[in-house]
Amino acid sequence: MIRRLNHAVLYVRDAVAAAEFYTTVLGFEEITRMGDNAVFLGLPRSPNDHDLGLFSVGPGATPGRGPGLYHLAWEVDTLQDLVDIRQRLSAAGALGGASDHGGTKSLYGKDVDGLEFEIMWEVPVALWTGPRELKVAPLDLDAEIARYGATTSRNI
Repeated sequence: MIRRLNHAVLYVRDAVAAAEFYTTVLGFEEITRMGDNAVFLGLPRSPNDHDLGLFSVGPGATPGRGPGLYHLAWEVDTLQDLVDIRQRLSAAGALGGASDHGGTKSLYGKDVDGLEFEIMWEVPVALWTGPRELKVAPLDLDAEIARYGATTSRNI
């Protein structure tokens, strides 16, 4: 089951300028930057790998791809929850994709209005090995369950 909202991702005209605003005005801290195209921010005491993602769309953004919400990410407690939700999304024809982001394992779906969302499980801090990485790779849920266990909670 979904247990909480984990992070939001916004399309902005300029990710670097937006990051400056969020860090200076609201106290976010920069986690990582992917050139000038994407900046990931966190809150000082947050357990999340990021709390806010900012993706540049540029000053001449096209309709439907301008500044605004890209997606919200809801967190589940276990990888088994992710497996269960994957089955329900597939059955509803709403599963859009699945990605391994290093510290998080994610499913992507669209609701009845076509709004995209993410359902994710975050690797527990106690099981981190090495630095947190942000990546986009294919998700192999069976391999992740073999590595972390189906019922391992982020709060171990």
